[in-house]
Amino acid sequence: MPELPEVEITRRGIEPHLAGRTLAGVVVRHRGLRWPVPRGLARALTGERVRSVGRRGKYLVIQCDRGALIVHLGMSGSLRVLPADAPPGPYDHFDLRFDGKVMRLRDPRRFGAVLWWRGAPEDHPLLAGLGVEPLSAAFDGDALYRAARGRRAAIKQLLMDARVVAGVGNIYASESLYRAGIHPATPAGRLSRARCARLAAAVRETLLDAIAAGGSTLRDFVHADGAAGYFQIRYFVYDRAGEPCRACGRPVKRIVQGQRSTFFCPRCQR
Repeated sequence: MPELPEVEITRRGIEPHLAGRTLAGVVVRHRGLRWPVPRGLARALTGERVRSVGRRGKYLVIQCDRGALIVHLGMSGSLRVLPADAPPGPYDHFDLRFDGKVMRLRDPRRFGAVLWWRGAPEDHPLLAGLGVEPLSAAFDGDALYRAARGRRAAIKQLLMDARVVAGVGNIYASESLYRAGIHPATPAGRLSRARCARLAAAVRETLLDAIAAGGSTLRDFVHADGAAGYFQIRYFVYDRAGEPCRACGRPVKRIVQGQRSTFFCPRCQR
């Protein structure tokens, strides 16, 4: 699934094309995404001016004059900006048309979403309950320490809880915990304030490094211009079970937490 870095890279890729443009129309080839694409979306969006392209957690927010288009990439989706006459492929379900171009959603598994919201984006039910943005000034060791108090859940599960921290998924939770030297199964409530500070810094560092590297290209994700990311070649532990830890040489271990694979070094993470 595209995680926060991939969504942020997508945002940065489409924003220069969309911001300030007037939308010329919409093409919906398949309404059956995770939630059905709203009927009448072409009527609602045609003639709208795009004011900004933002992100909240893993959601893209295309703010227009009279509402916001909220887009989620699902498990395997990607957005690309293409010439308007570029022929669509079998998994190209949605086009947003502007200035002789299209922003095209490709979503092979159809777990993505394209929704129109006339209120403030932060009030949408999908966004209203999201936690702190991990790249914002509000996310620091003190914030993480407060969120962890009294929690018996493993710290990796807490990091992946979007109601606590918005947008940190499986890959970057594992990588951040490695950088912070914290075992992923540690009960969140047992972490000291100092360890929470180290972990919050590691989360920020990991996400920023991933963005700088173009994100992780796994399966179907590509940038808005079709380029691939390469952060996956820099993983310390994720998807490296049995391979030597880059620091100590001990084999990386894999366990399952919440039906998701977790990777860690049993020597470097305590």
